[in-house]
Amino acid sequence: MTEEKRALRLNAGQFTRLIKITRVTSRYAERDVLVLILGHHCGLRVTEISRITVADVMQASGKLRQEVSLREAVTKGCRQRCTYLSSRGLIDALEGYLAYRLAHGIGTELDGARYRGLLPHQPLIYSGRGTALSQNTKRRTLESGERRDYKACDSLQSHVTTLYKRAGIKGSSHSGRRGFAGKVLAATGDMDTVAVLLGHSSIDCSQRYVDVDPATLEDMYANAL
Repeated sequence: MTEEKRALRLNAGQFTRLIKITRVTSRYAERDVLVLILGHHCGLRVTEISRITVADVMQASGKLRQEVSLREAVTKGCRQRCTYLSSRGLIDALEGYLAYRLAHGIGTELDGARYRGLLPHQPLIYSGRGTALSQNTKRRTLESGERRDYKACDSLQSHVTTLYKRAGIKGSSHSGRRGFAGKVLAATGDMDTVAVLLGHSSIDCSQRYVDVDPATLEDMYANAL
């Protein structure tokens, strides 16, 4: 059974509990809350979260971007896609973590006029030691048959699983993507949209991420007529 099939899709109460427990138990609460919210609000994989940079989410002026382009080098599927910094909870978590980094001098530069003083092309998410998270090199075969190496942040994936365990929830890093996929489908009734936002090449892969409830099916059917 694949990881996305095993991953628990959290309800609103479970997600609230996960964030609350993380805030009070994590040594790096600002960072870990942001990691969890990026998974649930944007459907990002943990490796994508570990590889996005300050410049990916922020303009040189210091203003946060509304649309974030996930480069081929960032995504597991080696295909560019976009995500959006639109929810209030996500923006607040991102601002909180950026303030934490500046206060602790993590990845900062002498000239504070650009990017709020943060090094723009360094990772957004740092390890507890103030360094980039370790990446393991893996290889996958693309649809074209080409074999291509990609990076996987196994350490962050393991850490996210630990955060779920502390909250007493049997979730994993894929729980956020499953929850995100379900919300997009409920809002749009369109599996093609789900596939695009998750970065899948077809809806067949995306369908493994969603549990369609009867109400959503009824709405989809009514809108099709």
